[in-house]
Amino acid sequence: MHRMYEEMMNDADAGYLLAEEKAARYFAALYEQVAEKSYVSVLTEDFQLWKQKHIRRPSWLSLFSQIKRKPDQRDYNAYIQWLDYTGKLDDYLDRSVSYLYMRDLGQAPNSPDTQMRIQRMSADIKKQLLHSSKAKRGEQPELISLAGLYRWGQKEGIETAVIWLIHKLRKVAAHIPEGMDAEQAQRKLIKIILGVVLHVMEDMGDKAPHEERSRRLDEAIRLGYSYGLTYPFIDDLLDSQVLTPQEKKRYSHLIRTALLTGTVPKMGDWSGNNMELIRYVHTELREAFEYIKGYQRPEAQKTFFQQSYVFFHSQEMDRMKDLSNVDYSNENLYIPIILKSSSSRLIARSVLSAAEDEGFDQRTFYYGIYNQLADDFADMFDDMRDGAVTPYTYYLKYREQRPDLINPFELYWAVISHLIHHVYQSDPKSREVILDRAINGLKRCRERVGAEKYNEIMAIFTSDIPEFNHLIQYMVRKAVDVDFFDKLLRDQVIASLKNDRKDKEDFSATIEKVRHQINSTLQIAKHNGMPPMKEPLIDAANYSLNGDGKRLRPILTWVMGVRQYGLDAAAIMPLLRSLEYMHTASLIFDDLPTQDNASARRGRPTLHEVHNSSTAELTGLLLIQRATQEQASLSQEQFDPKTVLALMRYSAQKAEDLCMGQMMDLNSKGQALTLEQLNTMCFYKTGIAFEACLVMPAILAQGPEEEIAALKKFAYHTGIAFQIKDDLLDLEGDVHLLGKPVGKDAENNNSTFVTVLGREEAAKEMWNHYCLAMDALKELPRGNAFLKHLLDYIVHRER
Repeated sequence: MHRMYEEMMNDADAGYLLAEEKAARYFAALYEQVAEKSYVSVLTEDFQLWKQKHIRRPSWLSLFSQIKRKPDQRDYNAYIQWLDYTGKLDDYLDRSVSYLYMRDLGQAPNSPDTQMRIQRMSADIKKQLLHSSKAKRGEQPELISLAGLYRWGQKEGIETAVIWLIHKLRKVAAHIPEGMDAEQAQRKLIKIILGVVLHVMEDMGDKAPHEERSRRLDEAIRLGYSYGLTYPFIDDLLDSQVLTPQEKKRYSHLIRTALLTGTVPKMGDWSGNNMELIRYVHTELREAFEYIKGYQRPEAQKTFFQQSYVFFHSQEMDRMKDLSNVDYSNENLYIPIILKSSSSRLIARSVLSAAEDEGFDQRTFYYGIYNQLADDFADMFDDMRDGAVTPYTYYLKYREQRPDLINPFELYWAVISHLIHHVYQSDPKSREVILDRAINGLKRCRERVGAEKYNEIMAIFTSDIPEFNHLIQYMVRKAVDVDFFDKLLRDQVIASLKNDRKDKEDFSATIEKVRHQINSTLQIAKHNGMPPMKEPLIDAANYSLNGDGKRLRPILTWVMGVRQYGLDAAAIMPLLRSLEYMHTASLIFDDLPTQDNASARRGRPTLHEVHNSSTAELTGLLLIQRATQEQASLSQEQFDPKTVLALMRYSAQKAEDLCMGQMMDLNSKGQALTLEQLNTMCFYKTGIAFEACLVMPAILAQGPEEEIAALKKFAYHTGIAFQIKDDLLDLEGDVHLLGKPVGKDAENNNSTFVTVLGREEAAKEMWNHYCLAMDALKELPRGNAFLKHLLDYIVHRER
């Protein structure tokens, strides 16, 4: 076995040496351009042609048009609207999509077929952008929202794959440890998935039958995730300080063994703080590895493993560098990054078992270092802080001691010259896009670090090319129309992930805070002089109230009342208690032997199991009356009596509706309901309760009717989504997390979304209602992050 491993290692190393020789030849060609400064005259001429489109003298007409000033790109929707208003949107999308075809798809933009595809994709994106740019300020772009993703899945007939992906991405986010940049790790994963999907869409074209298109897109999503998972949980994890040196060594050996043998080794014995993380990562990577292998044709596997080994080994070589080592040669610095930057994109195609395409391979190989040098320049200050070795950090530290070191900024421009004139044969469109991107990168750097720091760093990197630098910096200051959609989207994804994390933390903190407040005031007190026969009922009520309830309904009312309408928290506490009393009463009745006959609720035996059915029935009635008393006690100093009366009338109507929903449920046992009947029953059983929680504080605050209508629509779809999730949990949930037995619906012969639709279709229906609920949220005049995260919690919860 050991000898076989050595033979495989030798074969892999031989393959790596061949790749290294190719990279060395490329590097030698670039080195020659830098040494002779030949790229300067070539690019100076290129810039003279390029600037005709990008450097404009202001006219009275252009000054007049600036009345509608360019908005900050962080205001995504306003920026898209501005591009459209000024007539810049078409060119903006054309260069952006052209760049994606060059970088991610390895295409030459001067091909007539590629130009046609670029125009078609640009038109599709424009249509989507103009539709979604009407959203309110600060609202998440539909392109990067869960609702937008699911609706795309519906359009393509791949809802199951999208649901699978949403679940996987959520799990990944939950397992990214402290010490890693969670937003960047997730962004890279999403980017890889998108890249693989684009490869498949490009390969299929528009003429593939719908069934084939759906199948291949489904596979692309799963393959993209399977490959992309390596970025957060191999590359980023090994780059971080999360693992100990011993763990890194062992983990790297495990990955290397998998690439050499084609089989993921067993995890073995791990201990320490990272054991759970490694267990999750090992399980997920093994599943991903097997999925890729199972998809690929046997003859394509060799290419995949060869390219993967080159990628991993070049990453390892780069990772092992120490900034304190003064002896690295130029080849040590640059050849590994040529290899890792090119092979990372070559793998994306080999993952798909795509046919060989020499033009794609060549363009991708030469293009990789361009992106890597641009990324390393952007991350230069963070890398210096972290002590990471990149061409920029190493040059900054040792340039005075090592006059032989190549200036990476000069090499970057040599790469650009090589791409324009040797890879794309001086094609004007290629020159346009590449120079746009280069100047945009410098503009973004100047904006991010400030003019003073930017000029300081430029003085170091351009000291040997003062005239060329003067030209470059003139472009950086004066050039217009060089921004790109993928950068806008990248910034939005990162901002959205950060805001999402912050809002989730606020959501969780709010739930815990308000839940504690509610729990502390729910118990019904026993007072002196109370009739003896009443005490057992109070004890029974408190037993039911003491269970581990989520308290979602009163928490939701608190958020709407206090945060949305500015009501006094103490003043609405009676309303919160009334809602929990009503809800607990409904659960007591629901669990009775004459209804669902449940034995456990909220992690403990049901009330009729502890006492008897008669006690349970009377306790439920007592809690309903208590709820009415609480509502009647709302302060007349804070609320108009007529408003309180209207609230109580509304509450009584909703209680009637709940009873009707439960009767519909009981009468449906053993019957095959239609989806329409199920939706109606579900609304009266569950949606009504959500509606009451949202509408009651609106009634107290005397909110406008159109706002109440939007809240009712949100509650309708949220309630159905909640019930479908309950039905799914009854089928596949964890009894320890749920606090009640699973499988009760089947045992009671209940009609549920799962029994009517099946598990897969029920999940689709839940996500459809999720999207419709999100639409309703957009109708509210004020954004409500809590309601969005409530909806996310409902569809992702495990209890």
